[in-house]
Amino acid sequence: MAGLGPRETPFECVYSEAGMTLRRYTTRRTSKNPILLIVPAPIKAAYIWDATPSVSVVQRCIEGNCRVYPVEWARPDSSGPNLGLDDYTDRLLVKCLDVIQAETGEQSIFLTGHSLGGIFAAICAALHRQRVAGLILLGTPLHFGPHVGPLDRLVAASPDAHVITSLMNTVPGSLLTVFSSLAAPESVIRFRWLDWLNSVPGPEALRTHLLVVRWTLDETPLTGRLFAEVVEYLYRGNCFMSGHLKISGRRARPDQVVAPLLSVVDKPCNLVPPEAILPFHYAVRSVDK
Repeated sequence: MAGLGPRETPFECVYSEAGMTLRRYTTRRTSKNPILLIVPAPIKAAYIWDATPSVSVVQRCIEGNCRVYPVEWARPDSSGPNLGLDDYTDRLLVKCLDVIQAETGEQSIFLTGHSLGGIFAAICAALHRQRVAGLILLGTPLHFGPHVGPLDRLVAASPDAHVITSLMNTVPGSLLTVFSSLAAPESVIRFRWLDWLNSVPGPEALRTHLLVVRWTLDETPLTGRLFAEVVEYLYRGNCFMSGHLKISGRRARPDQVVAPLLSVVDKPCNLVPPEAILPFHYAVRSVDK
């Protein structure tokens, strides 16, 4: 109503199934253009990557002659499939890679993701080394433990995630926001107000700020299975970093990642502090990172 909805770049849906849709943005396509698969976090709407032309990741990539394919995770409901880590990190992303390869002939593409979407991309890169040309991780926590950050300490002090999923088939995104706010109020609340104060003098900056606030409130529930597996296997168990994570019956470990790696770290952020990112960055076998 306030005119703060996303203004997305025109796109085509090239594949869809229960759990996700794969988009393709129109661009001048040649066989030399790199291909980027964007993996958003499933707890927020995917349009943050293309919210408005002035700050659109998609627009900048198209201007750089990339062929861009974002994943849009479907909003789960209690009657739909109870998808888990196997689906999000392996089966569905591999299907995206297959569709892109069928369209372009390219087997090896770039993956990028933010937050939980970055975790999905990193695990996929570990499982399918030959299909990943490069990996870009934005604020992606991959090392967990009570000593790492406040969210990890909150998880360590909380009951088993299956207690929550026994009461509900899907876990509201707002519940995850509450957990994040309790664990790291400075990052989730204080930084938002500081950004608002800094944005007030400029109308365009203020509009961008309000658009991002709208996105943070545009929350998506997680399937009960995915929520439990993320909390227990990744956060509480740190299974990926320790090499004990099993996806579709196979081990997934950081040292399986060999693609060129770019890790983006926000030093002041205590929700995803550098300690949650750098151990993974150093553990991968990428020569170029």
